[in-house]
Amino acid sequence: MSILSFLMILAVAFLAGVEGILDEFQFHQPLVACTLIGLASGHLSEGILLGGYLQMMALGWANVGAAVAPDIALASVASGILMVQGLASSVAPDLVISGAIGIAIPLSVIGLFLTKICRTRAISLVKKMDAAAQEGNMHKMEFWHRCGIVMQGCRVMIPALVLLLIPSSWIAIGLESLPLWILEGLRAARGLIPALGFAIVINVLASKETWVFFALGFCLACIQSLSLVALSILGAGMMLIYMILKKGESSGSEIELGDILDSPKDR
Repeated sequence: MSILSFLMILAVAFLAGVEGILDEFQFHQPLVACTLIGLASGHLSEGILLGGYLQMMALGWANVGAAVAPDIALASVASGILMVQGLASSVAPDLVISGAIGIAIPLSVIGLFLTKICRTRAISLVKKMDAAAQEGNMHKMEFWHRCGIVMQGCRVMIPALVLLLIPSSWIAIGLESLPLWILEGLRAARGLIPALGFAIVINVLASKETWVFFALGFCLACIQSLSLVALSILGAGMMLIYMILKKGESSGSEIELGDILDSPKDR
C-alpha cells in the first residue's frame, strides 16, 4: 500500500469518527466509508459491495435515549481495511468480503465501548467550556469543543492505524489457514444481513395498520420486471391512498388528494 493510500484511509477513518457524532456529511455510514476506503486502496467495487451489505445491516441501528447503538463507524472502517489487506491473499474476493462482514459485528461492539469512554471523558470538557463561558472567552470554548470532536475522530483513526500497520501477509496467512467451510458459512450468513436490517426496522415501525404494506411491498419486490423507481411510485401511491382513507375516516367527510398535497400555507 502506498503512502498516499495509507494517509487517505486514515483521513477517512478520522472523518468517520467525527461524523459518528456530528451526523452532518455521513462519512460514518458504511456505504460511504467502505466506498472511500476501497477507492483509496484501488478496490472500489469491493468497497462498494462491502459497504452495501453493512449498510443494510445498520438500517435499524439508532440511538434511543441513553441507549447507544453499536458503533458503525469503527465497524465500517476496520472491516474495510481488513478486506483490503485480505484481498492480497489467494482467497476468492467474494469470501474475503464475507469474512470482513463477519468481523464487522464484533468490531461494532468494540467501537461502542470506545465511544462510551470518549463520551465519559467529554464530561470534563463540558465543565471547562462552562468555565470559559462564565469568563466570556469564546475562543477557549471553541477550543475545548474542537478537542471533543478530535477525540471522537481519533477513536476510529487510532484503531485504523493499528490495523494498517499489520502486514497484509499476516492477514493473508490467517485467511488462507481458515477451513473453506467456515468461509462458505460466512458467505451464506452474508445473505441474512439485509433481512436482519429490515427486521429491526419492521420491529420498530410495524403496527396493525402498516403490516399489510410490508406484505405488499415484499410481494411486489418479487416481480422482476418492476424497477426500483416503479416500486417507489407504487409505495408513494399506496401511502397517499392510506392517508386519504385515514383522514376521511377521522373527519367523517370526503377528503380529496389536493387536501393532502397542499402545504399549510396554501390552505
